[in-house]
Amino acid sequence: MTQAIEITTFKLAGYSCAEFAEANAELDDWLRQQPGFQSRRMAEQPDGTIVDMLLWDSVAKGTASMHRLMDEMRYSPVHSMIDQETVSWNIAPVRHHIKR
Repeated sequence: MTQAIEITTFKLAGYSCAEFAEANAELDDWLRQQPGFQSRRMAEQPDGTIVDMLLWDSVAKGTASMHRLMDEMRYSPVHSMIDQETVSWNIAPVRHHIKR
C-alpha cells in the first residue's frame, strides 16, 4: 500500500495560527480515530498562508476521511476560522521517501 500526503493551504479569517491550532483539538482527536491516519503537521508561511499536511496509509483512506470530516465535523468552529475562498486541497501518493 502506498502512503499518501494530503496538503491543504488556506488563509485564516482574522485569527492567529496559534488560535487556529488550539481550536483544532477536537478535530485532531477525530483524525486520530480515522482509518489510515498517520500524522499531521501545520505550518505558517511568511505571508500568513497555513499549510496543513497529513500523512495517510493511502489516497483512498485520506480522501474518504476528508469526505467524512465535511459531514461529521461540519459544525466544528475551525471551519469559520478559515477564509474558505483561499482553500486549496490536494492528496497524492508518495513516490519517494527517505528516513534518517
